[in-house]
Amino acid sequence: MSTTQSERLRELLEPLVTDQGLDLEEIAVDSVGRKRVLRVVVDSDTGADLDQIADVSRVLSAKLDETDAMGAGEYTLEVGTPGAERLLKEHRHYERAVDRLVKFQLTEGGELVARILEVDDEGLDVEVPGVKGRRATARRLAFSDFDKARVQVEFSRKDKKEEEA
Repeated sequence: MSTTQSERLRELLEPLVTDQGLDLEEIAVDSVGRKRVLRVVVDSDTGADLDQIADVSRVLSAKLDETDAMGAGEYTLEVGTPGAERLLKEHRHYERAVDRLVKFQLTEGGELVARILEVDDEGLDVEVPGVKGRRATARRLAFSDFDKARVQVEFSRKDKKEEEA
């Protein structure tokens, strides 16, 4: 997808997504055989449920039908959320990942898996899980200390409500 088309689609669709109470996270146009697929990823601080996804999909579809933003050819519109193992890019992504386990690719080399405790403008306070019975340790990461960060799926962790009960 050309930068011009990407920018034009973002300018066209972002206000509509925002009006629905969501953030436009990503837009991608892919060719699948002879068809094109427009993938729109949305999210919010509280997540997006299926009803919100359906509502925003209808609004975006109507707007795209009344414009030539996708050109004359056929395309499929797919609207969804970032998924469980999302890549963290924006400051708001880190804020939404507080209390989640994240794998960091460190700029100095290597990886670190830690739970995000707090986020501010300079970086993150994280908790590195203990290994083999050792206690977890606190650590401060500046945003410049890592190149990439991705949320990790946890199957066995109790949520806060279960722990408080």
